[in-house]
Amino acid sequence: MFKTHILPVLGLCLAAASAAAQAGSADQAAAKQKIIVISHRGEHLHHPENTLPAFQAAIDAGADFFECDVRTTSDGKLILMHDSSVDRTTNGTGKVNHLSFAQIRALDAGSKFSQAFAGTKVPTFDEALELAHGKIGIYVDTKDADPKLLIDTIYRHHMEDHVVIYGDPFFLHDVEKLQPALRVMPEAENAEVCGSLVAHLHPKVIAYDADDFKPEIIACAKNTGAKIYVDRLDEMDNPSVWQQALDLGADGIQTNKPAELVEYLRARGQATHALSSGR
Repeated sequence: MFKTHILPVLGLCLAAASAAAQAGSADQAAAKQKIIVISHRGEHLHHPENTLPAFQAAIDAGADFFECDVRTTSDGKLILMHDSSVDRTTNGTGKVNHLSFAQIRALDAGSKFSQAFAGTKVPTFDEALELAHGKIGIYVDTKDADPKLLIDTIYRHHMEDHVVIYGDPFFLHDVEKLQPALRVMPEAENAEVCGSLVAHLHPKVIAYDADDFKPEIIACAKNTGAKIYVDRLDEMDNPSVWQQALDLGADGIQTNKPAELVEYLRARGQATHALSSGR
């Protein structure tokens, strides 16, 4: 008699427990969304920025992308340099677009950072793509480049599915017009500008920095399903600010500390892969 009465009750309890477990699993899965780690100018705290050693260190740290700055020499070669001149990071002087590739290639891009990197060369965009292929994505910060040349270089290395392209809206419009399959990534700026960019560029990713990473502007990306990649650099590059970014809906974080961010995410089950190297 006891068993007869208890079975329906037991069935209801088991069903409720199963539903609760499923709901808990769904909540847990949502809480453990995988986050993209973007290494700013490569791993440049311990390596000269925008160089192959910095990019290799980003790979070794377990980053998902390294960010690099693309400029064009006077003879039309795509090289990597953040500033408009070579003065800050090399032993030379002059504007990138006034110097030939041979002149820039002859410079030392490592000794100003540390004598341990003396003789390091300014890399070409081709070399960065070749290094990255099969190992890591590239966040292409386009400072000065012809859109078709940039696109052709990316496709020549079969990296079209592994890059995001950042630049001014007019440049991105040209890229999108020439090759709609590529992921262009405009800066959000403000809610009005973001709305216009979404309408005209249909980006799959939108970039944010400290100034525009605000709820009403974040909503612009969320409402269209675009991914959000946000800069958390310098004084904002720490665990408490990373977590604030995640809580506000960031899908990726650009950092000067890729190894530390990867470890932070791994501890929370949000890193994209388990190993920090040998991918």
